[in-house]
Amino acid sequence: MTMSMKAAVYRSFGGLICIENVSMPTAPSDGVVVQVMATGVCRSDWHGWKGHDGDVIKHGLPFVPGHELSGIVIEVGEETSYVKVGDHVAVPFILSCGSCRSCAANQPTVCHDQNQPGFTQWGSFAEYVALPRADRNLCRIPSGVSFVQAAALGCRFTTAYRAVIQQGRLKSNETIAIFGCGGLGLSCIMMAVSIGATNILAIDISQNALEKAKQLGATHVVHANGEDNQIIRQKVMDCTPHGDGVDLTVEAAGFPSSCENAIWCTRRAGRMVQVGLPIGSRPPEVPMGVVAGRELEIIGSHGFAAVDLPPLLQLVADGKLDPSIVVEKCVTLEEGANALENMDNGSPLGMTVVTMFDNKSRL
Repeated sequence: MTMSMKAAVYRSFGGLICIENVSMPTAPSDGVVVQVMATGVCRSDWHGWKGHDGDVIKHGLPFVPGHELSGIVIEVGEETSYVKVGDHVAVPFILSCGSCRSCAANQPTVCHDQNQPGFTQWGSFAEYVALPRADRNLCRIPSGVSFVQAAALGCRFTTAYRAVIQQGRLKSNETIAIFGCGGLGLSCIMMAVSIGATNILAIDISQNALEKAKQLGATHVVHANGEDNQIIRQKVMDCTPHGDGVDLTVEAAGFPSSCENAIWCTRRAGRMVQVGLPIGSRPPEVPMGVVAGRELEIIGSHGFAAVDLPPLLQLVADGKLDPSIVVEKCVTLEEGANALENMDNGSPLGMTVVTMFDNKSRL
């Protein structure tokens, strides 16, 4: 008899996301089945639902979103040896293969054969999810770290860490400007604070988002709603110590104008990191003459390597980092699906996490 589970399923791009009974997954030979204890509602899931993501399109419909997850291993495949039944695990959203040229060069975030729950396969908006490549990618959650904290690390915080610390190479004495203060942008602010940065600029069209940014450590905010791009750029410049630009700009919103503004606000020989997923049909107009003449670095940033997850989890266990600060509410699976649909009207302030799959919390 085939067992069933509840999952949030969409059968057309941009169509209704409905809670359905579907067949429970089985463990891949190199993987596991995880009982989902917490899963975040992320703007990237919205992109997949709207038909913006090539991996989701390639997979085909129907589809289950969700990639920011933590949970308990309930089944392991015959080739899985490190991860055990009963383990509490955190899951990076890039499950790298370990055998391609990029993985061999210790660059798993650009693995040639990535598996991504919620994009290349059904995701974690479900009671259970099957995950391949478990021994290579899954990480046991240390004592003292909650499932909600671990799920919050799985995408936003890890992506912010890579963008700000690894790719952006931010130093404590440098200025950073974050364009876009949704969950990812706010996490970038917290990463800058965590290394002792003292000049942190936040730019957004939402006053509420900017207030949250200040609470989390932004030292300057620029309200961009309705402002001309030239005015926005000048306001950012005015917040820098010498008025000549920002050491590191991070684009975390995905809009063409915020990408363009980030480039124009970067100081000579400075760095700009693009981590926000592009939104809209118009590509940004990148002033390559400025990039060349000012010797700017434009750096892409995508995801996070599984090998770097244990140190971050330990920071949480030690009380030095708390990703749950950006969690606004914990909800049911149906409410999580509704929250994803409501991103049509803009990103919510903070993070929504699904922790209730049968209308009662698993935590």
